[in-house]
Amino acid sequence: MRILVTGGLGFIGSHTVVELQNEGFEVVVVDNLSNSSEQVLEGIFSITGKKPFFEKIDLRDKKSVQELFQKYNDIFGVIHFAASKAVGESVANPLLYYENNVTALVYLLQELQKLPKAQFIFSSSCTVYGQAEKMPITENASVQKAMSPYGNTKQIGEEIIEDVAKVSEINAILLRYFNPIGAHPSAAIGELPIGVPQNLVPYITQTAIGLREQLSVYGTDYPTPDGTAIRDYIHVVDLAKAHVVALQRLMQHKNEDKVEVFNLGTGTGSSVLEVITAFEKVSGEKLNYKLVGRREGDVVAAYANTDRANSVLGWKAASSLEEALESAWKWEQKIRK
Repeated sequence: MRILVTGGLGFIGSHTVVELQNEGFEVVVVDNLSNSSEQVLEGIFSITGKKPFFEKIDLRDKKSVQELFQKYNDIFGVIHFAASKAVGESVANPLLYYENNVTALVYLLQELQKLPKAQFIFSSSCTVYGQAEKMPITENASVQKAMSPYGNTKQIGEEIIEDVAKVSEINAILLRYFNPIGAHPSAAIGELPIGVPQNLVPYITQTAIGLREQLSVYGTDYPTPDGTAIRDYIHVVDLAKAHVVALQRLMQHKNEDKVEVFNLGTGTGSSVLEVITAFEKVSGEKLNYKLVGRREGDVVAAYANTDRANSVLGWKAASSLEEALESAWKWEQKIRK
């Protein structure tokens, strides 16, 4: 079975390619290398003993997408990661996010609906819930007005997929994940942001290793036990495995609806200060950080109710916060040698 993975050299994409290849799938990776490196292919090879096919393509170019599907005319499923994903950047540059996250999705679906059978796994986000009214968040929680253009692109993306599935052979699973962190235990692949990290854990590890002078903790007056924002941090390998399980669910026709939704998280919320404390414990490093004001677009708290993913999808996160942070630190130390 040949599976197309867009954004397959990125953080979550590369780990999912590993899990797909470990399950015997043949993988075609598409990536424009805007926030990744072709060297990731070597990491994937070192873990699995096999390199995926690789095409450097910008999915915003309609002709390139059409040519891709002509070249690989036996694609059985698509896992779509390729998107810009930083909340703060999306607030500063919304049009970049609408072009990159929405246009590419439309061009992909236009080609996919031409196929007789097509399975589509969409990389969505808990940001679609906005500031949810109740914790933990279930899949039945109402989709709130997006707190950022990034969150809005995920809401729009889900709506597009729902509409297309009604009039095509496409079956889809929308995976709403919470906060992926960590790295492969081999330290052969991990999170490799280009420029200044937009996410907490790579900023922590870069600060600990001396690449960044100081970590800023945004917001200390949230209505949480220690005043800092709460998130559900999930090990990226657990997350990657969920994509394979979701794909197999569609392939085996186990889906109960044309479009299904699953939250992917651990079910446990951790505050920013709790993450810092846990990192200091596993790394033995004292972190230099300062407390600053809130950042626009951030919600107070978001952590998952994982009952549906556990019982219906048949998947459960296996790794702890400490294990995820330990793997992220191991990866950071390796790439800075």
